[in-house]
Amino acid sequence: MRVEVLHIQDCPSWREAGARLELALAEAGIDATVEYRLLEAPADIAGTVFAGSPTIVVDGADLFPAAEPIRELACRVYPTPAGLRGMPDTAQLVTALRGLAATG
Repeated sequence: MRVEVLHIQDCPSWREAGARLELALAEAGIDATVEYRLLEAPADIAGTVFAGSPTIVVDGADLFPAAEPIRELACRVYPTPAGLRGMPDTAQLVTALRGLAATG
């Protein structure tokens, strides 16, 4: 399983999102390394499912596909139980990862 966090440098959420993702992978019992890909120019977005920073990608697909891919360097917000935030909470990540594991 390939797990990536697509991000821009100016987004304040990508580091914490990556840390939560690593915790969620461990909690879900998935042995995978999180890779981080810095997108520095609109051309870097081509061929990705980038929907704002951070976008969490598993095997080439957005883990939270409700957002449309964008072609601009921008931050992303996620609906969470606490309202809109710059990243999903750990429980949301665990649920999404377990859902992938169950279907894969």
